[in-house]
Amino acid sequence: MSLLRRLADRILRLFGQGGQPVPREPVSLPPIAVVRNAVFDPKPDGWEDVKSDLIFRDDLLDALEGIDSYSHIIVVFSCHRVPDDAKTQTFVTGDASLPQQGILASRSQLRPNSVGVAVVQLLRRRKNIVRVLGLDAIDGTPIVDIKPYLPAYDSVPEATVPEWVSRAMQDAPNKDTSP
Repeated sequence: MSLLRRLADRILRLFGQGGQPVPREPVSLPPIAVVRNAVFDPKPDGWEDVKSDLIFRDDLLDALEGIDSYSHIIVVFSCHRVPDDAKTQTFVTGDASLPQQGILASRSQLRPNSVGVAVVQLLRRRKNIVRVLGLDAIDGTPIVDIKPYLPAYDSVPEATVPEWVSRAMQDAPNKDTSP
């Protein structure tokens, strides 16, 4: 792209114009592991005591080296059982006492691309099996990535949330109260 074109594109983007459109090509991520636990049907909450085994592909055994020295990991997974018609849901519904939120302003599993992300406690690792606590994924869920949780990078002490979220979290501290 010529220098002049890049400059014009940058100026247009400053005013909310121009730039490349969002690509429409699908992204393909092969699973690196699968979830095994005793939960067979999706549920909105109650995951805090669920123990899950993440069974990794044998060829990734060396890639797991050192993961068990962390207390928590970030798990990225596919919500593979979300029906296609639910993926187009615009607003979160359910608790009438909470304000209506767009699906992308929620932690609902009914997402346009059905990608789940969770910070979970790592209980142990044995060869290619990592046991975790609190993963909100059903048995058979494909895992596409994990990362160690690093408090210095992954925790934002000054992060803010809407007032109603703070109120809901105080009312039910052990329950998933996100819309």
